[in-house]
Amino acid sequence: MPSPTNAAHGAASQSSAQGAQVKSAVRTVELLEYFAGRPGMHSLAEVQEQTGYPKSSLYMLLRTLAELGWVETDATGTRYGIGVRALLVGSSYIDGDAVVLAARPTLDLLAEDTGETIHLARLDGANVVYLATRQSQHSLRPFTRIGRRLPAYSTSHGKALLATLGDDAVRRLLPERLEPLTEHTHTDREELIRELAEVRARGYAVDREENTLGLRCFGVAIPYRTPARDAVSVSVPVARLTPGREQTIRDALFDARDRLTLATRHL
Repeated sequence: MPSPTNAAHGAASQSSAQGAQVKSAVRTVELLEYFAGRPGMHSLAEVQEQTGYPKSSLYMLLRTLAELGWVETDATGTRYGIGVRALLVGSSYIDGDAVVLAARPTLDLLAEDTGETIHLARLDGANVVYLATRQSQHSLRPFTRIGRRLPAYSTSHGKALLATLGDDAVRRLLPERLEPLTEHTHTDREELIRELAEVRARGYAVDREENTLGLRCFGVAIPYRTPARDAVSVSVPVARLTPGREQTIRDALFDARDRLTLATRHL
């Protein structure tokens, strides 16, 4: 029978090994998120400066991820970026998401009814992530990739989703000072919260060139759960927007919300 001392040492050693494995897993995920949020190639020194990881362990982790295809290197092998295997995870998430599947007919119809660019987005912390898009057929139109992440406070679908939270929940989620993306972006959290009260009252949110200059967007939350986590929006170049056009878009959005509520009622 092992002595109590040996048993204690064995347990401590096992716990230490498990802790190291957990730390390695956390760093792996953080590295992939780092590269996913910063397109292009980055030097080891740059990654080390941003992550704070020890250079030797960071190098070994990057080599392992590169061998597995999750990270790519340039021709010199000294710069790193997100690898092609990451696409498999993203595609699998989108392809298997029940809301995305249920929303497809409604997104198609909304794009047909408005002739504008349509987005389906999900709240993820303080950001929204694009899950699906339908491009406008106009030559003047926004281009958005699936998987794009933006601050919720600067987008119409983000504000529609934040409006389904309580004011205190928004305060916990967002800092007092908000980083502007354009000259029209809210920079004061309390000012944003006052607008969210208006969003709740009228049932839709508006992005007035707060994320992209020259673009106005209208968004509604999909209330299949409370608080909502998904929303749909219509994006329109300001040059093409009139009061009558705006009313048509709002009406189409409300119809889409009703159809999406019905389509997602069992989710």
